[in-house]
Amino acid sequence: MPKTSNRSMPIFLSFIVAIASLTLSIGAQAQSATAYPVKPIKLIAPVAAGGGLDNIARAVAEKLSRSLGQTVVVENMGGGGGSIASQATAKAPADGYTLMIAYVGTHGTNPAVRKLPYDAIKDFTPIGMIGATPNVLVINPELPIKNFKEFVDYAKKNPAKLSYGSAGPGTLTHLGMEQLKLAAGIFMVHVPYRGVGPAYTDLLAGQTQAMFPTLFAALPYINSNRVRGLAVTGAKRSSAAPTIPTFKELGYSGFDGQQWYGLVGPANLPPAIIAKLNTELNQVLALPDFSEKMTSEAMTLMPMTPSQFSNYIKDDIARWAKVAKDRHIEID
Repeated sequence: MPKTSNRSMPIFLSFIVAIASLTLSIGAQAQSATAYPVKPIKLIAPVAAGGGLDNIARAVAEKLSRSLGQTVVVENMGGGGGSIASQATAKAPADGYTLMIAYVGTHGTNPAVRKLPYDAIKDFTPIGMIGATPNVLVINPELPIKNFKEFVDYAKKNPAKLSYGSAGPGTLTHLGMEQLKLAAGIFMVHVPYRGVGPAYTDLLAGQTQAMFPTLFAALPYINSNRVRGLAVTGAKRSSAAPTIPTFKELGYSGFDGQQWYGLVGPANLPPAIIAKLNTELNQVLALPDFSEKMTSEAMTLMPMTPSQFSNYIKDDIARWAKVAKDRHIEID
Protein backbone atom coordinates (compact mmCIF):
# COMPACT_ATOMS: atom_id res chain seq x y z
CA MET A 1 0.00 0.00 0.00
CA PRO A 2 1.45 3.41 -0.96
CA LYS A 3 2.40 5.60 1.98
CA THR A 4 0.65 8.91 2.60
CA SER A 5 3.13 11.76 2.67
CA ASN A 6 3.30 14.04 5.69
CA ARG A 7 2.32 16.97 3.45
CA SER A 8 -0.87 15.31 2.17
CA MET A 9 -1.96 14.06 5.60
CA PRO A 10 -3.55 17.41 6.74
CA ILE A 11 -5.49 17.62 3.48
CA PHE A 12 -6.67 14.04 3.88
CA LEU A 13 -7.73 14.65 7.50
CA SER A 14 -9.55 17.86 6.51
CA PHE A 15 -11.44 15.91 3.87
CA ILE A 16 -12.45 13.25 6.41
CA VAL A 17 -13.58 15.91 8.89
CA ALA A 18 -15.64 17.68 6.19
CA ILE A 19 -17.36 14.45 5.17
CA ALA A 20 -18.10 13.61 8.79
CA SER A 21 -19.52 17.07 9.45
CA LEU A 22 -21.73 16.88 6.36
CA THR A 23 -22.98 13.44 7.36
CA LEU A 24 -23.80 14.65 10.87
CA SER A 25 -25.57 17.72 9.46
CA ILE A 26 -27.69 15.65 7.06
CA GLY A 27 -28.46 13.20 9.83
CA ALA A 28 -29.52 15.98 12.18
CA GLN A 29 -31.77 17.53 9.52
CA ALA A 30 -33.35 14.16 8.77
CA GLN A 31 -33.93 13.48 12.45
CA SER A 32 -35.39 16.96 12.92
CA ALA A 33 -37.72 16.53 9.94
CA THR A 34 -38.81 13.11 11.19
CA ALA A 35 -39.72 14.56 14.58
CA TYR A 36 -41.42 17.61 13.05
CA PRO A 37 -43.55 19.16 14.38
CA VAL A 38 -42.58 19.27 18.04
CA LYS A 39 -44.40 22.53 18.84
CA PRO A 40 -47.39 24.55 17.57
CA ILE A 41 -47.31 25.89 14.01
CA LYS A 42 -48.35 29.43 13.09
CA LEU A 43 -50.45 29.71 9.93
CA ILE A 44 -50.65 33.31 8.74
CA ALA A 45 -53.79 34.44 6.95
CA PRO A 46 -52.93 37.63 5.00
CA VAL A 47 -56.35 39.17 5.63
CA ALA A 48 -58.45 40.40 8.53
CA ALA A 49 -60.62 37.86 10.33
CA GLY A 50 -63.76 36.85 8.47
CA GLY A 51 -64.31 36.20 4.78
CA GLY A 52 -63.39 33.45 2.37
CA LEU A 53 -59.62 33.26 2.82
CA ASP A 54 -59.88 33.32 6.61
CA ASN A 55 -62.46 30.50 6.49
CA ILE A 56 -60.14 28.43 4.32
CA ALA A 57 -57.17 29.05 6.62
CA ARG A 58 -59.14 27.93 9.67
CA ALA A 59 -60.52 24.84 7.93
CA VAL A 60 -57.02 23.80 6.84
CA ALA A 61 -55.55 24.57 10.26
CA GLU A 62 -58.15 22.42 12.01
CA LYS A 63 -57.45 19.39 9.81
CA LEU A 64 -53.65 19.77 9.90
CA SER A 65 -53.74 20.08 13.70
CA ARG A 66 -55.33 16.64 13.90
CA SER A 67 -53.10 14.94 11.36
CA LEU A 68 -49.81 16.50 12.55
CA GLY A 69 -50.53 16.06 16.24
CA GLN A 70 -49.69 19.69 16.97
CA THR A 71 -51.87 22.79 17.12
CA VAL A 72 -51.89 24.90 13.99
CA VAL A 73 -52.79 28.44 15.06
CA VAL A 74 -54.22 30.91 12.54
CA GLU A 75 -52.86 34.43 12.87
CA ASN A 76 -54.66 37.10 10.85
CA MET A 77 -52.32 39.72 9.46
CA GLY A 78 -54.16 42.04 7.08
CA GLY A 79 -52.90 45.20 5.42
CA GLY A 80 -50.98 46.20 2.35
CA GLY A 81 -52.88 43.82 0.09
CA GLY A 82 -51.17 40.89 1.81
CA SER A 83 -47.69 42.41 1.71
CA ILE A 84 -47.38 42.73 5.51
CA ALA A 85 -48.15 39.06 6.02
CA SER A 86 -45.92 38.07 3.13
CA GLN A 87 -42.96 40.00 4.57
CA ALA A 88 -43.47 38.42 7.98
CA THR A 89 -43.54 34.95 6.44
CA ALA A 90 -40.50 35.56 4.23
CA LYS A 91 -38.45 36.75 7.22
CA ALA A 92 -39.45 33.89 9.53
CA PRO A 93 -37.03 31.03 10.32
CA ALA A 94 -37.12 28.30 7.68
CA ASP A 95 -38.05 25.60 10.20
CA GLY A 96 -41.65 24.82 9.24
CA TYR A 97 -43.22 26.61 12.21
CA THR A 98 -44.37 29.69 10.26
CA LEU A 99 -46.53 29.07 7.21
CA MET A 100 -48.92 31.23 5.18
CA ILE A 101 -51.98 30.90 3.01
CA ALA A 102 -50.78 32.44 -0.25
CA TYR A 103 -53.40 33.51 -2.76
CA VAL A 104 -53.71 35.16 -6.15
CA GLY A 105 -53.17 38.62 -4.61
CA THR A 106 -49.92 37.89 -2.76
CA HIS A 107 -48.45 35.57 -5.40
CA GLY A 108 -50.23 36.49 -8.63
CA THR A 109 -51.66 39.91 -9.37
CA ASN A 110 -49.70 42.07 -6.91
CA PRO A 111 -46.27 40.85 -8.09
CA ALA A 112 -47.41 41.54 -11.66
CA VAL A 113 -48.33 45.19 -11.15
CA ARG A 114 -46.60 46.48 -8.00
CA LYS A 115 -43.13 46.97 -6.58
CA LEU A 116 -43.30 44.81 -3.49
CA PRO A 117 -41.04 44.50 -0.43
CA TYR A 118 -40.78 40.77 -1.10
CA ASP A 119 -40.03 38.48 -4.04
CA ALA A 120 -42.98 36.15 -4.59
CA ILE A 121 -40.70 33.49 -6.09
CA LYS A 122 -37.35 33.71 -4.29
CA ASP A 123 -38.56 34.48 -0.76
CA PHE A 124 -40.94 31.54 -0.38
CA THR A 125 -41.13 27.76 -0.44
CA PRO A 126 -44.25 26.50 -2.26
CA ILE A 127 -45.72 23.57 -0.32
CA GLY A 128 -48.98 22.80 -2.07
CA MET A 129 -52.11 24.15 -3.72
CA ILE A 130 -55.40 24.06 -1.85
CA GLY A 131 -57.87 25.05 -4.56
CA ALA A 132 -59.48 27.82 -6.56
CA THR A 133 -62.80 29.44 -7.26
CA PRO A 134 -63.47 30.89 -10.72
CA ASN A 135 -64.29 34.48 -11.46
CA VAL A 136 -67.57 35.34 -13.12
CA LEU A 137 -68.66 38.20 -15.33
CA VAL A 138 -71.84 39.64 -13.82
CA ILE A 139 -74.01 42.54 -14.91
CA ASN A 140 -76.85 44.57 -13.48
CA PRO A 141 -80.03 42.77 -14.63
CA GLU A 142 -81.63 46.06 -15.71
CA LEU A 143 -79.38 46.04 -18.77
CA PRO A 144 -81.08 44.75 -21.95
CA ILE A 145 -78.62 41.84 -22.07
CA LYS A 146 -79.34 38.13 -21.64
CA ASN A 147 -76.05 36.45 -22.56
CA PHE A 148 -72.36 37.05 -23.19
CA LYS A 149 -72.69 37.65 -26.94
CA GLU A 150 -75.31 40.33 -26.33
CA PHE A 151 -73.00 41.89 -23.74
CA VAL A 152 -70.15 42.21 -26.23
CA ASP A 153 -72.46 43.56 -28.94
CA TYR A 154 -73.97 46.08 -26.53
CA ALA A 155 -70.55 47.24 -25.33
CA LYS A 156 -69.39 47.79 -28.91
CA LYS A 157 -72.50 49.75 -29.82
CA ASN A 158 -72.57 51.78 -26.60
CA PRO A 159 -68.95 52.48 -25.65
CA ALA A 160 -69.83 55.32 -23.31
CA LYS A 161 -72.62 53.57 -21.39
CA LEU A 162 -70.79 50.83 -19.51
CA SER A 163 -68.60 51.05 -16.43
CA TYR A 164 -67.36 48.30 -14.17
CA GLY A 165 -66.40 48.25 -10.52
CA SER A 166 -63.42 46.50 -8.98
CA ALA A 167 -62.08 45.81 -5.50
CA GLY A 168 -59.20 48.17 -6.28
CA PRO A 169 -56.46 48.81 -8.85
CA GLY A 170 -54.36 45.76 -9.60
CA THR A 171 -56.77 43.26 -8.05
CA LEU A 172 -58.06 40.21 -9.88
CA THR A 173 -61.43 41.97 -10.31
CA HIS A 174 -59.56 44.73 -12.18
CA LEU A 175 -57.06 42.73 -14.24
CA GLY A 176 -59.60 40.09 -15.22
CA MET A 177 -61.91 42.67 -16.71
CA GLU A 178 -59.04 44.41 -18.48
CA GLN A 179 -58.11 41.06 -20.01
CA LEU A 180 -61.70 40.73 -21.24
CA LYS A 181 -61.77 44.25 -22.67
CA LEU A 182 -58.64 43.51 -24.66
CA ALA A 183 -59.81 40.10 -25.89
CA ALA A 184 -63.30 41.25 -26.87
CA GLY A 185 -62.25 44.63 -28.26
CA ILE A 186 -64.65 46.57 -26.04
CA PHE A 187 -64.43 49.66 -23.85
CA MET A 188 -65.68 50.11 -20.29
CA VAL A 189 -64.75 52.69 -17.68
CA HIS A 190 -62.97 51.28 -14.63
CA VAL A 191 -64.34 52.44 -11.27
CA PRO A 192 -62.05 51.24 -8.46
CA TYR A 193 -63.36 50.79 -4.91
CA ARG A 194 -61.77 50.06 -1.54
CA GLY A 195 -62.84 46.44 -1.48
CA VAL A 196 -65.41 44.26 -3.16
CA GLY A 197 -68.28 45.23 -0.80
CA PRO A 198 -68.63 48.86 -1.95
CA ALA A 199 -68.24 47.72 -5.55
CA TYR A 200 -71.22 45.40 -5.13
CA THR A 201 -73.29 48.17 -3.56
CA ASP A 202 -72.95 50.38 -6.62
CA LEU A 203 -73.45 47.49 -9.06
CA LEU A 204 -76.72 46.53 -7.37
CA ALA A 205 -77.81 50.18 -7.40
CA GLY A 206 -77.04 50.56 -11.09
CA GLN A 207 -74.23 53.07 -10.58
CA THR A 208 -71.95 50.63 -12.41
CA GLN A 209 -73.10 48.00 -14.88
CA ALA A 210 -70.63 45.12 -14.65
CA MET A 211 -68.15 43.37 -12.37
CA PHE A 212 -65.75 40.42 -12.38
CA PRO A 213 -65.90 38.95 -8.83
CA THR A 214 -65.31 35.43 -7.59
CA LEU A 215 -68.16 33.02 -8.21
CA PHE A 216 -68.38 32.28 -4.48
CA ALA A 217 -68.96 35.95 -3.66
CA ALA A 218 -71.40 36.36 -6.55
CA LEU A 219 -73.56 33.27 -5.99
CA PRO A 220 -76.01 34.81 -3.48
CA TYR A 221 -76.67 37.69 -5.87
CA ILE A 222 -76.94 35.40 -8.92
CA ASN A 223 -79.32 33.01 -7.17
CA SER A 224 -81.54 35.89 -6.02
CA ASN A 225 -81.51 37.41 -9.55
CA ARG A 226 -79.94 40.63 -8.28
CA VAL A 227 -77.14 40.22 -10.85
CA ARG A 228 -76.91 38.16 -14.01
CA GLY A 229 -73.96 35.81 -14.54
CA LEU A 230 -72.71 35.62 -18.13
CA ALA A 231 -69.45 33.62 -18.15
CA VAL A 232 -66.96 32.01 -15.76
CA THR A 233 -63.22 31.50 -15.92
CA GLY A 234 -61.60 28.08 -15.74
CA ALA A 235 -61.44 24.93 -17.84
CA LYS A 236 -64.98 23.72 -17.12
CA ARG A 237 -68.28 24.93 -15.77
CA SER A 238 -68.63 25.16 -12.01
CA SER A 239 -70.95 22.68 -10.33
CA ALA A 240 -72.11 25.60 -8.17
CA ALA A 241 -73.46 27.40 -11.26
CA PRO A 242 -73.75 24.82 -14.04
CA THR A 243 -75.88 27.00 -16.33
CA ILE A 244 -73.17 29.66 -16.72
CA PRO A 245 -70.81 28.84 -19.62
CA THR A 246 -67.04 29.19 -19.52
CA PHE A 247 -65.23 31.81 -21.57
CA LYS A 248 -63.56 28.93 -23.40
CA GLU A 249 -66.95 27.60 -24.51
CA LEU A 250 -67.74 31.06 -25.82
CA GLY A 251 -64.59 31.17 -27.95
CA TYR A 252 -62.28 33.08 -25.59
CA SER A 253 -59.17 31.12 -24.68
CA GLY A 254 -56.75 32.07 -21.94
CA PHE A 255 -59.39 32.96 -19.34
CA ASP A 256 -58.04 30.55 -16.75
CA GLY A 257 -57.37 33.10 -14.01
CA GLN A 258 -58.97 32.16 -10.71
CA GLN A 259 -58.99 33.17 -7.06
CA TRP A 260 -56.63 30.48 -5.83
CA TYR A 261 -55.23 29.57 -2.42
CA GLY A 262 -52.17 27.54 -1.42
CA LEU A 263 -49.73 26.84 1.39
CA VAL A 264 -46.24 28.39 1.45
CA GLY A 265 -43.41 28.86 3.92
CA PRO A 266 -40.20 30.89 4.02
CA ALA A 267 -37.52 30.13 1.44
CA ASN A 268 -35.22 27.14 2.02
CA LEU A 269 -37.51 24.94 4.07
CA PRO A 270 -35.85 21.51 4.57
CA PRO A 271 -36.95 19.08 1.81
CA ALA A 272 -38.20 16.49 4.31
CA ILE A 273 -40.47 19.06 5.99
CA ILE A 274 -41.78 20.22 2.61
CA ALA A 275 -42.58 16.63 1.68
CA LYS A 276 -44.31 15.96 4.99
CA LEU A 277 -46.45 19.09 4.82
CA ASN A 278 -47.38 18.45 1.18
CA THR A 279 -48.43 14.89 1.99
CA GLU A 280 -50.49 16.02 4.97
CA LEU A 281 -52.12 18.86 3.01
CA ASN A 282 -53.11 16.59 0.13
CA GLN A 283 -54.59 14.11 2.60
CA VAL A 284 -56.67 16.96 4.04
CA LEU A 285 -57.94 17.80 0.55
CA ALA A 286 -59.04 14.19 0.14
CA LEU A 287 -61.21 14.21 3.30
CA PRO A 288 -64.91 14.02 2.32
CA ASP A 289 -66.08 16.61 4.87
CA PHE A 290 -63.37 19.08 3.87
CA SER A 291 -64.14 18.57 0.18
CA GLU A 292 -67.85 19.09 0.83
CA LYS A 293 -67.18 22.32 2.74
CA MET A 294 -64.98 23.74 -0.01
CA THR A 295 -67.42 22.70 -2.74
CA SER A 296 -70.14 24.62 -0.91
CA GLU A 297 -67.93 27.69 -1.33
CA ALA A 298 -67.69 27.12 -5.12
CA MET A 299 -64.08 25.96 -4.80
CA THR A 300 -62.43 23.24 -6.83
CA LEU A 301 -59.72 21.44 -4.84
CA MET A 302 -56.42 21.19 -6.71
CA PRO A 303 -53.85 18.94 -4.97
CA MET A 304 -50.34 19.46 -6.37
CA THR A 305 -46.75 18.56 -5.67
CA PRO A 306 -44.51 21.40 -4.45
CA SER A 307 -42.95 21.57 -7.91
CA GLN A 308 -46.32 21.79 -9.64
CA PHE A 309 -47.45 24.52 -7.26
CA SER A 310 -44.23 26.45 -7.85
CA ASN A 311 -44.82 26.36 -11.60
CA TYR A 312 -48.45 27.42 -11.11
CA ILE A 313 -47.36 30.53 -9.19
CA LYS A 314 -44.79 31.45 -11.84
CA ASP A 315 -47.34 31.00 -14.63
CA ASP A 316 -49.96 33.08 -12.81
CA ILE A 317 -47.56 35.97 -12.27
CA ALA A 318 -46.58 35.80 -15.95
CA ARG A 319 -50.26 35.79 -16.97
CA TRP A 320 -51.12 38.97 -15.08
CA ALA A 321 -47.82 40.66 -15.93
CA LYS A 322 -48.74 40.29 -19.60
CA VAL A 323 -52.21 41.76 -19.02
CA ALA A 324 -50.68 44.66 -17.09
CA LYS A 325 -48.15 45.29 -19.87
CA ASP A 326 -50.77 45.08 -22.63
CA ARG A 327 -53.08 47.47 -20.77
CA HIS A 328 -50.27 49.75 -19.51
CA ILE A 329 -51.15 49.09 -15.86
CA GLU A 330 -48.50 49.90 -13.28
CA ILE A 331 -49.33 50.75 -9.69
CA ASP A 332 -47.02 52.52 -7.24
